Parts: sequence; structure tokens; C-alpha cells
Amino acid sequence: ILLDLMIPKFSGFEICRRIKRDPKTQFVPIIVTTPLTHQDDRLKAIQFGADDFLSSLASEELAPRIKFLLHMKFLHDDLDTSESILFSLVSALEAKDSFTKGHSERVSGLAADVGRYLSLSDREITALRKGGLLHDIGKIGVREDVLLKAEKLTDDEMNHIKTHPARGYEICAPLGSLSNCLPIIRSHHERVDGKGYPDGIEDRKIPLLAKITAVADAFDAMTHNRPYRKAMPEKQAIKIFAKEQRTGQWDPDIVQAFLDFKKF
Repeated sequence: ILLDLMIPKFSGFEICRRIKRDPKTQFVPIIVTTPLTHQDDRLKAIQFGADDFLSSLASEELAPRIKFLLHMKFLHDDLDTSESILFSLVSALEAKDSFTKGHSERVSGLAADVGRYLSLSDREITALRKGGLLHDIGKIGVREDVLLKAEKLTDDEMNHIKTHPARGYEICAPLGSLSNCLPIIRSHHERVDGKGYPDGIEDRKIPLLAKITAVADAFDAMTHNRPYRKAMPEKQAIKIFAKEQRTGQWDPDIVQAFLDFKKF
């Protein structure tokens, strides 16, 4: 968009702000074509969402600048597409197993709700939402006969399952837009006593967002049917949480926040 800030009867700054606040247009590049001689005016334009400046539409710089900004937008669109592909892979993975269908979406919503309850930042809540959706994406690399097995897993099969957080991390790591989600994907099976996987890290080394997602993940798994057991009532799941936090599996503060949020 080429925008003249001196539009009659309108505030060019306000138009710029509205464009950038609309999710449908927020990544459309805006080039301000009004000569801005004062640094304060240029700073204000940037704060309202301007991407670049030109003193004249006749400038020889116009075409290359438009080309550059459009290239940046296409790169962003590609990132969105890549994320969408990953989310679709999660849906395809869960579609194979009626027991886990919708699990990642429920974990995503529950983790984000707990994050809001804890007054986390919008950035952290977005990471919880995306990380919750993608936390099990590494199971794409797990054999289907192991993933859907109703009987108790052998040690080898369990070790195979335990590779999924690291696999998920490797799948998502190339996408810079998911950098805030990577600790969730890798560490949602860690325990505060250091007996979790894949890295065996202890309490303070486990990222906060991973701790939140771990509790949401476990609660949803307990309260929904699985190939190896039926869903348990929420009150029974809470008793298990209380017991397991005493033995070092969960962060007591996160469990308490979860219980407070759920009003148990």
C-alpha cells in the first residue's frame, strides 16, 4: 500500500494503524509517500505500522522497495503455510487413532487457558496454544503398531515412544516462527525430579510453558479413553495429580494453578 499521510479529512496515521490491526491486512507492506522531515513524525509513522518511506512517487527507489517488501510478505506467507502443514500433519496423525482424536486441540486450549489464568504475556499464551497443538507431532516418527498398541508396551517399544519429543523438536526447529514453542515440544515429558525424557532435566531447568503443557497433556490423557484403559473421572485424575506431585513428577505450583483454574 502506498499511503499519503496528508489525506484530506482523514488521519493517515490512523489509517495505517487500522490496516496493521486488521488480521487480514496486518502483514501488507505500507510505504509512506509523504515527505517527513521531522524525526518524530517518522517515528510516529513506524509506531503506527509504516514499513518504509519515500519522498516521492517518482523516486527511482519505488520499484525495488516494493519488490523487497513484497518478498518479505511472501516469506511470511510461506511461514504461515508451513505452520498450517504441520497442524494438518497433527490432525492426520490423530485421525489414525479415534482415542486421541482432538487431544492436541484440547491440550492447546487448556494450556492457553491456564496461561491466561497465570497472567502470562500474549506471546507466551500464543506459544502455549501453538505448542499444545504441536506437542506430539514427533509421533509421526513412531511406528503405528506401537502407537496404537492396547497391551502394555515392552521396554524397547517404550523407548521408541520416548523419542517423539526430540523428533518433534527436530521437525519444528527449522521454522523460526515456532521458536517459542520448541521448549514445549521438547520438554513436555520432563519431570521435576529429573526422571523424565528426553533430556532428564530437573525442576528449574524445565521451561515454564513446558510444565504447563505437561499438566494439560496428562489431565486430558487421564480423562479420555485410551487403547489401554478407559477414561477416569476428573476427580480421580486430580487425586493422581496430588499423589504424583508429591513424588516429583509435577511442579506443585503449576498443579495448584491448574486446580484453581479448574475450580477443584
